[in-house]
Amino acid sequence: MPSQLHEMLLVLFRNRPALAPELLREVLGLELPAYSEVRLECAELTDVVPAEYRADLVVLLVDGKPVLGIVVEVQLRPARRKRFSWPVYVVGLRARLECPCCLLVVTASKKTARWARQRIVVGPGHHLDPLVVGPQGVPIITDVVRARQDPELAVLSVMAHGRGDVETAAKIAYAAATGVSDLDDDTRVLT
Repeated sequence: MPSQLHEMLLVLFRNRPALAPELLREVLGLELPAYSEVRLECAELTDVVPAEYRADLVVLLVDGKPVLGIVVEVQLRPARRKRFSWPVYVVGLRARLECPCCLLVVTASKKTARWARQRIVVGPGHHLDPLVVGPQGVPIITDVVRARQDPELAVLSVMAHGRGDVETAAKIAYAAATGVSDLDDDTRVLT
């Protein structure tokens, strides 16, 4: 059963799927293909084999056709089995969409981020390098204007940096609260 923190992190991406490519581009420095649309895609990655594989979330970049599938996984702690299921998610999605795909792991734990960054060796000459955004990769958002422009990222900033220096944590919390206050009631409750 997913925890409240797990579900809360996923809500940020459900509310604004463009957060996934934004993190890939701005935090991880990846060059993404040109796209004109970002949308959520079915996260069920089951094949006809008996095992069921379900990612936390799938974000799809589209430019007339799919150009990049992003499997978003929220990981709160290391989990040995994920090192076997994550490659299935990426390869299954790639087969379904017929476009490049990647794995974006989001975590609020430095320890889990270190664990998740480890290369997954699938076999000789084949591996998966998870793209990981941990607390150290999330920008510190204290600017109210930026928080209003990007409230989901402001909430991530609180989650990643809200336990640090008291003065900075207060500025981060204030910016996020201000940014979230501009959202409609239903979305604000979810963030």
